[in-house]
Amino acid sequence: GGVPPATDLVLGATAGCLACVLTNPLEVVKTRLQLQGELQPPGTYPRPYRGVLRALGAVCRADGLRGLQKGLAASLLYQGLMNGVRFYCYSHAEDAGWTRYPGGTVAAGAIAGAVGAFVGSPAYLVKTHLQAQTLSSVAVGHQHNHESISGAFESIYRQHGVAGLWRGVTGAVPRVAVGSAAQLATFASAKDWVCEHQWFGEGSWAAVLAGGMVSGVAVAVTMTPFDVVSTRLYNQPVDADGTGKLYRGFLDCILQISSKEGLLGLYKGIGAVYLRLGPHTVLSLFFWDELRKM
Repeated sequence: GGVPPATDLVLGATAGCLACVLTNPLEVVKTRLQLQGELQPPGTYPRPYRGVLRALGAVCRADGLRGLQKGLAASLLYQGLMNGVRFYCYSHAEDAGWTRYPGGTVAAGAIAGAVGAFVGSPAYLVKTHLQAQTLSSVAVGHQHNHESISGAFESIYRQHGVAGLWRGVTGAVPRVAVGSAAQLATFASAKDWVCEHQWFGEGSWAAVLAGGMVSGVAVAVTMTPFDVVSTRLYNQPVDADGTGKLYRGFLDCILQISSKEGLLGLYKGIGAVYLRLGPHTVLSLFFWDELRKM
């Protein structure tokens, strides 16, 4: 409280970036797991990435330790844009009194998240391309072969214009809106539940982290299908006019994954999604809270 929305924009962006540095390796693994076996029936394709821990090892063997931070610059840009706008919009909603109405917190969080996802979409597009790139022996999904973050932006803009930078946004907006709403709807109650069962002392960051991990179950279950669709739409190859070669859009992507990979195909990478959610949520809130106090 007492912090102007413009200040929240800067603090929210900074908090998201600080958390991103620590959780980006799980983002790399999640991207590879979600692209593995794209549009192929289960059991018919090689699996260089098997589970979170073995996938981390596979990334290290193929790309070295630095490979765990692939796409970090684009991830930081995305977190800065998305979280900055998200906290800014949510702060405005608080000032306007919207969060005092029943369901207002969830609605404000979902809308703020959707706006933030739209603004940060070009950075998420480039992040996905860069994190998918690796040696041909362990490559999954389409390889865009960008040499740098600036080269990626330049290549996409030169080939497909401004609209090309927002390719895949139809998957990103519902992803963040659903995730943000589910998080706000469950995080506080999960934290209170942890304290009631006396796992940790009330007000401690251990309790907040535990609450985040409990809340993360609900968020991961609701958000992962949107996350998989978002990754596929961002990474798919496109024609000269920018039309996707694999998916026509959000609904087509869901239908194709369900029919060819089964319903579990929509939950690829859920382990990495879950393990990233709790720490990232808590770290973002922790850094945001401390920056606000300063």
